[in-house]
Amino acid sequence: MKPRMTPILGFLALLLISSICEAAIFRPISDSHRSAAREIFKPIDGSLKSLEDAYEALRTFEILGIEKDLDISTSTCPLIAETFKSSSASLKDVSFALKSNRVLKCKIDGEEFKVVSSRLQAAITKADSLLDFYYSVGSLVLLKDQATHLEIHLENANQVFRSIKALGQSDGRWRYSSKKPESSTRAAGIALETLAGVVSLTSADIDQSLIGTLKNDIVKLFDSIEKYDDGAMFFDEKIVDALEYQGPLSTTSSVVRGLVAFADVTSGKITVSENRILGLAKYFLGVGVPGNPRDFFDQIDALALLENNRVSSPLILSLPSTVLSISRNDQLKVKVNTLLGFKGPAVTVKIVQAASVDSTSAPVIENQDLEYDTVGGFHVLNSLPENIDVGIHEFVFKVVLNDPSQSDIYATGGRTWVKVYFTGEIKVENAEISVLDNDLGNVESRKKLELSADSAISLSANHLQKLRLSFQLSSPLGNTFKPHQALLKLRHETNVEHVFVVGNSGKKFELTLDFLGLVDKLYYLSGKYDLQLTVGDAVMENSFFRSLGHIELDLPEAPEKAAKPPLQPIDPLSRFGPKEEITHIFRAPEKRPPKELSLVFLGLTFVPLVGFLIGLLRLGVNFKKFPTSSVPAAFAVLFHVGIAAVLGLYALFWLKLNLFTTLKYLSFLGVFLLFIGHRTLSHLASPSAKLKAT
Repeated sequence: MKPRMTPILGFLALLLISSICEAAIFRPISDSHRSAAREIFKPIDGSLKSLEDAYEALRTFEILGIEKDLDISTSTCPLIAETFKSSSASLKDVSFALKSNRVLKCKIDGEEFKVVSSRLQAAITKADSLLDFYYSVGSLVLLKDQATHLEIHLENANQVFRSIKALGQSDGRWRYSSKKPESSTRAAGIALETLAGVVSLTSADIDQSLIGTLKNDIVKLFDSIEKYDDGAMFFDEKIVDALEYQGPLSTTSSVVRGLVAFADVTSGKITVSENRILGLAKYFLGVGVPGNPRDFFDQIDALALLENNRVSSPLILSLPSTVLSISRNDQLKVKVNTLLGFKGPAVTVKIVQAASVDSTSAPVIENQDLEYDTVGGFHVLNSLPENIDVGIHEFVFKVVLNDPSQSDIYATGGRTWVKVYFTGEIKVENAEISVLDNDLGNVESRKKLELSADSAISLSANHLQKLRLSFQLSSPLGNTFKPHQALLKLRHETNVEHVFVVGNSGKKFELTLDFLGLVDKLYYLSGKYDLQLTVGDAVMENSFFRSLGHIELDLPEAPEKAAKPPLQPIDPLSRFGPKEEITHIFRAPEKRPPKELSLVFLGLTFVPLVGFLIGLLRLGVNFKKFPTSSVPAAFAVLFHVGIAAVLGLYALFWLKLNLFTTLKYLSFLGVFLLFIGHRTLSHLASPSAKLKAT
């Protein structure tokens, strides 16, 4: 019977493996980013909140190649046209309107472009802050590409270049304006992007000394780059206004935009090492899938710029799986892609070295090239070495371009260290459990265990004896295997548990429990103890949790000052769960008279009413006192209607209404009758008073 893997051990082991491996492996953009983009940039009623949000969504979808999944042109194009026509629109709004229009290609009148061009030219001459230059110059660059019928250039480009350069600092960072002394790394990226726009708009060459100085500033800026242990590199603000702080993701993406934009418009090489470019790429990939739209856009946009730049385009080495099974003879697969997950140039992946991290023995693999699978696009190690054993092995990979001339275009990053987990079936042998005599060490009872399944052994012992458990573990190659967990649990019938660690010496694992020294820990609780053994490890495919049986312990009575067993947690279902159903037998109803007899008595209840009516007819009813004028007659009629309503209310109370509802209605009818009855009696009393007076 194949050993079962306990869910707890298996899940925790895989979780540990995945968490460790994910920390060291960077994977390119995948379909998970595309799925996330559809959710993060989901329009509300066919539109987004602002032109800035619209552009970020459009640009992100364009990079990911899913632009057809975002249809906001109907709502965005009128907003773009309105922004171009409005003289009160801010430079920021105009900038994002042009950026959005670059993707949507809305139908804009050429005269509107001309008006926008004049406004932007005027804004450049009046600009007194870095952001004013950024939005006006950047918008003019976008307008030059979209309004090809207009001749757009900067006549005073050198002066604008010097005005922006004057805000730079000696450490490569920039100020947002001359009025603010604090320098910012994010502002440096904005400045570089703006200066790149100035260079592209000039009709004459910019002073090359200014270009050279700016390249040196870029080198100084990269001297302040920060680094993680996994090789990821990023920029962050040091001292800046809290209102302007955007975080490392926004800051790093700003520097990348500036670097790539400036490299595209200038000649010569910018001195930024490929390791730093690759470190920036690792930082953006290490972010995973951001949940914020702005962060998501910054990540995707920066990766797209790093993939296509004149400095160096990084290549990413990734492994689809870093957990390989020796028993299944899994293949080691490696993939080399661009940052956006596209196929890169032809390369050779070499395993420089692979060795166990827990052993000082010789490497299991050295200087071996992986075979390229043209179907799946993987570099594959077809068969694992025979001398590789379970455990953690550190692989050192090296990516070599097949065409050496491409070394100026692509950054391979030199060597890449990756930890790979090799799992396998562990042999469990010579398992036995025995009860020993405490004085002589003689075996009183010994039983063999088959740990591939639960056992049901039955043992007994007293406080003068010992319990010994032993077994052997060995790897597929017969080497000593030491699992992360080897635990024996004793559970008393009162649910009091005790856990003991099983130690090892070589291949043999052994635990001896001296009950004489454990009576205090066992709280002097005699009775039945269930035995449970747990053995597990991240690389042990047959980790197990076995029930071994039970042992009956006869321990001495507890002294007065002995510790009491801890209170066991109460099962919430026993307190808050459903209660037992209460069954109740109602008293049998008393015997009632026949239905016919009941109907006879019902008829007799109407006899007094009939007698009353007959009496009225015999005596004669006098209606001479009933008012004849309209108003008194109306009050008299309402009074009798009110009396009838009260009688009807009594009937309803008898049939369906409760006392409180009846009293509520009766209170309103009482007030009504009081008022109507007073007016009616006042009218009747008035003629009588006149007769007495005469």
